Amino acid sequence: MKLIGPFQQLVTLKGLVLKGAIKDDELEVIEYGGILVDDEVIVQVGPWAELKSGDFDELEEITSPMVALPGLIDSHTHICFGGTRERDYAMRIAGKSYLEIAKAGGGIWDTVTHTRAASANDLLEGMLQRISRQILYGITTCEVKSGYGLSVEEELKMLRTIQKAQQSTPIELVATCLAAHTKPRDFPGTNQEYLTLMLSDLLPTVKAESLAQRIDIFTEEGAFTVAESQPYLETAKSMGFDLTIHGDQFSSCGSELGVNVGVRSVDHLEASTEKDILRLAKSDVIGTALPGASLGLGCPFTPARQLLDQGGCLAIASDWNPGSAPMGDLLTQAAILSTMEKLSTAETFAGLTFRAAAALGLTDRGQLTPGKMGDLVAFPTSDYRDILYYQGQMKPVGTWKNGTRIHG
Repeated sequence: MKLIGPFQQLVTLKGLVLKGAIKDDELEVIEYGGILVDDEVIVQVGPWAELKSGDFDELEEITSPMVALPGLIDSHTHICFGGTRERDYAMRIAGKSYLEIAKAGGGIWDTVTHTRAASANDLLEGMLQRISRQILYGITTCEVKSGYGLSVEEELKMLRTIQKAQQSTPIELVATCLAAHTKPRDFPGTNQEYLTLMLSDLLPTVKAESLAQRIDIFTEEGAFTVAESQPYLETAKSMGFDLTIHGDQFSSCGSELGVNVGVRSVDHLEASTEKDILRLAKSDVIGTALPGASLGLGCPFTPARQLLDQGGCLAIASDWNPGSAPMGDLLTQAAILSTMEKLSTAETFAGLTFRAAAALGLTDRGQLTPGKMGDLVAFPTSDYRDILYYQGQMKPVGTWKNGTRIHG
């Protein structure tokens, strides 16, 4: 067994509810504490003096003031891609619309073109560079979507690259098949015909090779309608896949479908109405805010405060992608969202940890409690409130995955 500590504070997130608002006085904060890990799993968390006097085989002593949280979980990213889209961004801040940029050759299709042209090795190298940044940001679990291949062959190339990347990184990658990102321009048929092809020719191989356990679709004007999305999701569900949706990003049309079909999460929600939020809050579907997209596109933030006050579950993810959310810094984005939406520190931490884990269908991480994975992140301070106070500029000085230090 390994004993890690002492930390000036351990913010365990123990006992916090999965749904609804959370006050900061509900946080369990252990002053001058430690963590005992055995076989990658937390077995005890408590005061340092108590743990130090017990049994352990290895001591990893922390010699400078640090505050530890559960490892951060980025539950929505697109970090496997080729090329960049700085031209899109320059056009956007100069006042061009999403549609105008797409008509000028930008948008998702620009990234599809670059991703298809990239070799699998090029995609892998770029992805591993971004994962290295994720580790520096304190991320211990990272979801990664396909969706820039948009053909059977190219989607498989992306998903196999994500699978290969797992062999070269200590953090856990959760692959999601987003072949239904948009109908590719070079596909001669209808939206429905494209989705049918993905169901018949792609998803069986994804299942057979265990390339992903999750399916995503962009339900939005200009992508796939509710009528097109529903049978696709229901068929994927019957094949044994977990489901998530890009919904309510530009118009209110995805969250209701997500609730009706029973997806794990609906991600974006910037365009959600009060009715949408109330419906979502009453369901078991998790709402995932993507503040990076709001910052990248200059659009409203997810109504996170409203979702929590109505009793819903809020996760927070980066949406790191080359077009609408190029920043990739989850903590900075979450700190900004907390300011704009008046989220408590406890609610923000929950959205980055155990609630984000739930959006991925994971229950074994996100809290520093016995039985959970030994994933934690430490910041150079003696007061946990500093982490959001510095709005993401206080970076982690230590990241542990399964009890092993991978950064710092």
